Amino acid sequence: MKQFDRAALAQVLSNGIKELPLELNQAQVDKLLDYLALLLKWNSVYNLTSLRDPMQMVTHHLLDSLAAVPAFAGAVNVLDVGAGGGLPGMVLAIARPDMKVAMIDTVHKKTAFLTQVKAELGLANVTVYTMRVEQLEVKQPYDVITSRAFADLSDFVNWSGHLLAEGGQFIALKGVAPQDERERLPADWKVSHLQPLTVPGLDAERHLVFIRKTV
Repeated sequence: MKQFDRAALAQVLSNGIKELPLELNQAQVDKLLDYLALLLKWNSVYNLTSLRDPMQMVTHHLLDSLAAVPAFAGAVNVLDVGAGGGLPGMVLAIARPDMKVAMIDTVHKKTAFLTQVKAELGLANVTVYTMRVEQLEVKQPYDVITSRAFADLSDFVNWSGHLLAEGGQFIALKGVAPQDERERLPADWKVSHLQPLTVPGLDAERHLVFIRKTV
């Protein structure tokens, strides 16, 4: 495991946040670094991410997820499907403490990690579920349902559409803009917007795919 040089990582993270640009205070930056340290520690046993270099994780995970934060402006109740190690859910919860963020995954070791992060970082706005999203039932539907590298867009919508509030939207974090996936969407759903993302320090295609109900 590569050394966790907190000062160097903090510098890259802070520079990236300024470049995005996002308004995060020092306490939020510290929480993001605390989350990264936990991800690195648990990753050695649980294999939560294929990345092992903390500096790469700042760019590919933290800044990659932070680049999506402005898209959630106005959202108050968000679900991250197939949350895995907490990307983008945990990053959203830290960046937007005013927003409720639920995360769901079928893999118990991943949700155990998310529950630990919630406890250690004192994230009162986080809820964690261990189950298939098709089986989840909630009293308050979500105004945004998100995922990052989770599934085909049609599966994403079919499996979790029952949890979306009226007038709500899906926001999928994708690499390349998947034309074939967009064409396979169920008839009553459509891509309302496709937004390219620029992630500081990351030379790769990133897109947000916004999906809404047509009727």
